[in-house]
Amino acid sequence: MADEEDIAPIEVMRAARDELTELTGLKAETVSRLESTEDGWLVQVEVLELARIPETMSLLSTYEVTLTKDGQLSGYQRIRRYERGKADKS
Repeated sequence: MADEEDIAPIEVMRAARDELTELTGLKAETVSRLESTEDGWLVQVEVLELARIPETMSLLSTYEVTLTKDGQLSGYQRIRRYERGKADKS
């Protein structure tokens, strides 16, 4: 049996994406951040909140998802909401 800290990063990403989708009902599009922390993992997931036409006007959100060291979701929050066609200011 693997140590709980040996969970593969790809498994953490899948767990964050899949559990967030199940809890919110929103379609996860991509994982934009993955970071190991003292308590587990921090993952940012980009989700489609509202599809619009043209697609560049669709509304997306970034959710911050925290997971334990063994990949169990411990919390999430929306930290950003934006239109697909808008770039961040540098």
